[in-house]
Amino acid sequence: MTAEEVERGTLASNGSLQRHGKPGQAIKPKGWGARHTLCLLGFWAFAISYAMRFNLSIAIVAMVNNTKPVESGAHQNHRGGNNSVILGHEEACVHLKAAPRIDEHGVTENLDPHGQGEFHWDLAEQGVILGSFFWGYVLTQFPGGLLATKYGGKWTLGLGLFVTAIFAILTPILARTHIYLLVLARVIQGLGEGVTTPAMHAIIAAWAPPEERSMMGSIVYAGAQFGTAVTMVVSGYLIHAGVMGGWPSVFYFIGAFSIVWFILWTMFMYDTPASHPRISEEELMYIQKSSGSKSNTAHEPTGPTPWLEIVTSMPMWAILVAHVGHAYGLYTILTLLPTYLSTALHFDMKSNSWLSALPYIVMWVAAIMVTQLADTIVAKRIIKTVTVRKLCQAVGHIGSALALIAASYSGCNRAVTVGLLTLAVGMNGAIYGGYVVNHVDIAPNYAGILMGITNTFANLTGFAAPYFAGLLLNDNPSIQNWQYVFFIAAAIYFADVLFYTLFASGTEQSWNRPKTESTALEELKNKPNAQD
Repeated sequence: MTAEEVERGTLASNGSLQRHGKPGQAIKPKGWGARHTLCLLGFWAFAISYAMRFNLSIAIVAMVNNTKPVESGAHQNHRGGNNSVILGHEEACVHLKAAPRIDEHGVTENLDPHGQGEFHWDLAEQGVILGSFFWGYVLTQFPGGLLATKYGGKWTLGLGLFVTAIFAILTPILARTHIYLLVLARVIQGLGEGVTTPAMHAIIAAWAPPEERSMMGSIVYAGAQFGTAVTMVVSGYLIHAGVMGGWPSVFYFIGAFSIVWFILWTMFMYDTPASHPRISEEELMYIQKSSGSKSNTAHEPTGPTPWLEIVTSMPMWAILVAHVGHAYGLYTILTLLPTYLSTALHFDMKSNSWLSALPYIVMWVAAIMVTQLADTIVAKRIIKTVTVRKLCQAVGHIGSALALIAASYSGCNRAVTVGLLTLAVGMNGAIYGGYVVNHVDIAPNYAGILMGITNTFANLTGFAAPYFAGLLLNDNPSIQNWQYVFFIAAAIYFADVLFYTLFASGTEQSWNRPKTESTALEELKNKPNAQD
């Protein structure tokens, strides 16, 4: 069957093609295609990426020795004191310089049945360890985009995650050798994963037909929440069961799984549809016709990148502030939630893992639901695009901020605290209909560059958030000081929503197109039915 027959929808001998369309019209093929395999592999790419990024957050609870004698007066029941905050509950939330729970006989209860941990890191050191990943991560955002453009997203992304997997497997050895080697390993893992998002942007730009772009993007990036949730659950069970010595198995398991993924990625993934040896002619024609491209590479606008216009664009700054605010709040919870559940609420490793995972399961579901709703509203022109973006941003961050504030006042009530923290993280899923897709709204030709800029600054908070929290908690990790940590995150959420509401836009900016297209764009803007 020729390409022309595919385009017209001529009936093949096996009866597989029965659709007819106008000449030049892209006809969507039925069944599983190469682009669906891309979505599946991309989903797992982000799942293992986030698994290796945050596995340390739950493993560190079992790695650290918390049997240091509790300071005098630490277990006294104060109401409003610095060492303990009851806030109307009978059970005291004790000062937790040391994390163990004391039973009624004054005997330390072992939260980890296989030991209290072998490392004597204080909370400040733990903050440095947890945040060191992002020192490397922020450095390879721009290089990742350049490498993906020059050499393709397949090997840029694949090799980045492969290097991360190798150092995940080496983590137990390096941690036991010296804390500095552990920090170095995390920095290298950050360097490897920093290329992931820009490389995937290049891949999706080449493979996704416009009418499937939101769907494919949401499937791929939903792997982040899925990977975080599954990692926390699996890690808790591995540690609790003492598999391969407990906490080291977390790194061995995830590292080995990532290497298996890398093998499949190299076998079935290709940079463009045109380079795929097994793609059907029908699917290739569909992607090429939809995208208006024969090579299916990411669109590169003519002329130099308008750096001055990008830097001075207030809609761009609105996205940047929203992205940074989101990252600070989420990383505060993401990296510290397992520690909070263990030290402040005294959950054991198995319970801790499920409770740490629950918020990200909720966020995963919320992200898919809100994104589909937002796309429907925009497609049907029920309200303006910019209004949809602002509403999603407000729901996600103001809702999360209020939940964090309420959680900080819930004291030792486990059920209420866990419920509020789950709500705080889960509501963040709404931002996938907010700033996350706003890059494409204002400048689709430069969306990759804009994402590189905002993602670089946003991920600086990946080490800033746990570091500042560690400084607040190191000398006195009381409920009151945990409250300060939550207050800061909530305040940043409120600030980014205010800035985004004032300056965000849903309109394509004039600097997105070459000068020759500016007049036509202005005419389009001035039409009465133009959608903002």
